[in-house]
Amino acid sequence: MPDELLARIDARVASEHATRSGFLQRLAERELAQEQAERGARVAELLGEPVPLGGDAAKLIREDRESR
Repeated sequence: MPDELLARIDARVASEHATRSGFLQRLAERELAQEQAERGARVAELLGEPVPLGGDAAKLIREDRESR
């Protein structure tokens, strides 16, 4: 990691009375959470709205059992 970037990080954590490790941990957690949310949004977009297929599976199963 470039020294200039480390110096900027150190200045930031000093002003927050935090640690470099804690700061980097927060950044990593935020980035991973954002990535997961974006991935979920992409999947939802690909899947689209649910297709209404009747939704009475229990009734259909019951009727099938009773017909045997």
